[in-house]
Amino acid sequence: MSHVLLIVLFTVAVRLLISPLTYLQVRAERRRAALAPQLADLRERLGDDPMALAAETLALQRRAGAGPLRSLLPALAQAPFLLLVFHLSTTGLAVPGSLALIAVLAALAVALAWWNSRRVHGWLRAIPFLALPAVLYLPAAGAVYLVTSIAWGALENAVWRRPATVGDR
Repeated sequence: MSHVLLIVLFTVAVRLLISPLTYLQVRAERRRAALAPQLADLRERLGDDPMALAAETLALQRRAGAGPLRSLLPALAQAPFLLLVFHLSTTGLAVPGSLALIAVLAALAVALAWWNSRRVHGWLRAIPFLALPAVLYLPAAGAVYLVTSIAWGALENAVWRRPATVGDR
């Protein structure tokens, strides 16, 4: 059980470390949402010229500080840590993967997926549930990391993705 606690603490430390990147991601999302009327105007004016539309859209997003790559920053920053946990779990850091631990992790993954799916509409509601096969497939250490990271993400969503007020931009 001490290995599980170490992985949870490691995951929390990693997520705290990349929290500034997540903040930048949320801020860029809000700025992109504020640009929606201007983007609609661009689509109407430049709809016949896809190259000009893409260039103007990118320029508008850059001026507003809402570039499309900011959305990828937290995932890109976290990827090496997930790979490290996966590597350690398959070589040296063995967490006994008892059926009870896997069942608890799967139940947590389903509950977190349900919680996260409430924020989106349509077919996008299924995306949070895609983590469940990974939880069942990964070695126990990787599954603990993944479930802890998903829980942290749900907490971030609850705090940072509240409906924006005027001063949140």
